[in-house]
Amino acid sequence: MKVIKRDGRATDFNSDKIKVAIEKANKEVRPTQRATDEDIANIIKYIEELDKKRILVEDIQDVIECKLMELNKYELAKKYIVYRYTRALVRKQNTTDESILGLIKNTNKELMEENSNKNAIVASTQRDLIAGEVSKDLTKRILLPEKISKAHEEGILHFHDADYFLQPIFNCCLINIGDMLDNGTVMNGKLIESPKSFQVACTITTQIIAAVASSQYGGQSVDIKHLGKYLRKSYVKFKTELEEKYSDKLSADLIESIAKERLKSELASGVQTIQYQINTLMTTNGQSPFVTLFLNLDKDDEYIEENAMIIEEILKQRYKGIKNEKGVYITPAFPKLIYVLDEHNCLKGGKYDYLTKLAVKCSSKRLYPDYISAKKMRENYEGNVFSPMGCRSFLSPWKDENGNYKFEGRFNQGVVSINLPQVGIVAKGDEEKFWNLLDERLELCYEALMCRHYALLNCVSDISPIHWKYGAIARLKSGEKIDKLLKGGYSTLSLGYIGLYELTKLMKGVSHTTKEGHDFAVRVMQHLRDTTDRWKKESGLGFALYGTPAESLCYRFAKIDQKKFGDIKDVTDKGYYTNSYHVDVREKIDAFAKLKFESEFQSISSGGAISYVEIPNMRHNLEALEELVKFIYDNIQYAEFNTKSDYCHVCGYDGEIIINDKLEWECPNCGNKDKNKMNVTRRTCGYLGENFWNEGKTKEIKARVLHL
Repeated sequence: MKVIKRDGRATDFNSDKIKVAIEKANKEVRPTQRATDEDIANIIKYIEELDKKRILVEDIQDVIECKLMELNKYELAKKYIVYRYTRALVRKQNTTDESILGLIKNTNKELMEENSNKNAIVASTQRDLIAGEVSKDLTKRILLPEKISKAHEEGILHFHDADYFLQPIFNCCLINIGDMLDNGTVMNGKLIESPKSFQVACTITTQIIAAVASSQYGGQSVDIKHLGKYLRKSYVKFKTELEEKYSDKLSADLIESIAKERLKSELASGVQTIQYQINTLMTTNGQSPFVTLFLNLDKDDEYIEENAMIIEEILKQRYKGIKNEKGVYITPAFPKLIYVLDEHNCLKGGKYDYLTKLAVKCSSKRLYPDYISAKKMRENYEGNVFSPMGCRSFLSPWKDENGNYKFEGRFNQGVVSINLPQVGIVAKGDEEKFWNLLDERLELCYEALMCRHYALLNCVSDISPIHWKYGAIARLKSGEKIDKLLKGGYSTLSLGYIGLYELTKLMKGVSHTTKEGHDFAVRVMQHLRDTTDRWKKESGLGFALYGTPAESLCYRFAKIDQKKFGDIKDVTDKGYYTNSYHVDVREKIDAFAKLKFESEFQSISSGGAISYVEIPNMRHNLEALEELVKFIYDNIQYAEFNTKSDYCHVCGYDGEIIINDKLEWECPNCGNKDKNKMNVTRRTCGYLGENFWNEGKTKEIKARVLHL
């Protein structure tokens, strides 16, 4: 007989649990009211003889209460009922006190480090985080079905962004910035008309970004191609003014030269406005806007030359960085940059190769931009090239009533991720058990995602005017429901996944980079994709498979499983799970092979996927980086570079950290010598083996590396 627990799990019937529960109640009543061992045995026998294949745990408890009443053990029955009720209260009790107090006292490390764009020490941010903890508690105890809450707690799945689930707001989006700039918008009840210059367009764009970020919890992306029109407006404006005033005094060539100089100045000021506004603005939830700028040169764009100028300026300013409070140039966290590689800029003699070389130089120092191959993306998305949403999830192709593809003005309703390694741990290498268990847990994920959907149904446009009424997503009427934008695939619901590598190790004993492991991993990925496709067909909603980049979730799942199942070699003993389909960081695989291998999984994970390679000493390896960029264009849709760059955690300096005459690492900006408070890159050749001190050669520091 299987007992169905409150979280929906099926477990074997265990009579000892009934015996223990009644004996606990026995201890709290008079001896005459106690059930004897024979009484308890008879109750257990009665339940067993019901001969049910499946029975709810609540039904078992009902039977126990009835049988105790039949034995005239009224006092005992009452105690058992009270015990049962008390246990229910414990499950429903408020759980926020400790986490909130830890936040205020700066001891809740997990919450304080969860988001890169939130400074958890600042009062305004703490206010949002406190509200988030209340939302999590209400979500867990009241809003979600108990089995979903339980599955989240046990690491079966992760219900993302529970700290915002209390409100009917969504995850991330592609802002329809072109419509908002061209047709105007409204903010705080004030009409914002279409701008007449590039500088004003940049200012309005940052205001829109802040307003949008205040009414959603995920990232947003802006395609900068819509700014090209306004850069040309500024040029026409400058030239017209000069011609009207000085056409009889200055030559046409001189007027042209002056107009271009003024345009160059406005271009720099406008881009600086975007960069500084995004990094200094605080949204109403106490954080910097999580925003991505999409840098794409469309060959059919009439403003392609202006947009090339804008991209160049964005890259130059990002390379320079932003000064911190000590006046040191550092890498800003936002905006994130995504640079599109196409035929005209893939370093194969194209007209805009100079921009790609600048992008590579910027990546070498500032890590951004990330890179998208237009060639590979067109293969995966019906010939389209478009930005991922701020959280790196991708929308599925969708056509309007006129048969035109539409991406901007669409959004993601929410994300739920499945813990793949835990399925493998429980299956213990039994494939039949694995596939059955995987399907059971996928259905839990489906129910959790539908909770996301139902939470947004019947919401009206007034709940976030900037999104629903004034162009960021739509231009609905006041009081109009947003339901039509939730259905038909217009918006997405994302199934994330963690730990394909660890799952393959558990089920096949090898990495998914081997042939046997690869075949199994592809079957798993295809099954996940087929499942989301089936959900989409059956529900009419835009389900998608999403290789979530949530690094913190890799640690959360691993921590839960290590505590529950102990150390498992190459799985829980590492302290982390490998993100989505990625190759484990400990595998010896070169950057080109890694990207080529992972590209196959990106095409399956169409709801979002990014791959990355870690390269030491990027500033000294520009030619190697350029070769990688060429490779990205031909082989993989979406990739980024990581590095172990020099960085001082005391002052934020991210230039080259030196070694002084005493063989000590020393920050040239603040003098910090504490190795625990700085990152230092091994330079010159990128060797990553063991180092030794080459004594007597303090001025030939590079000789201390074995490789040299």
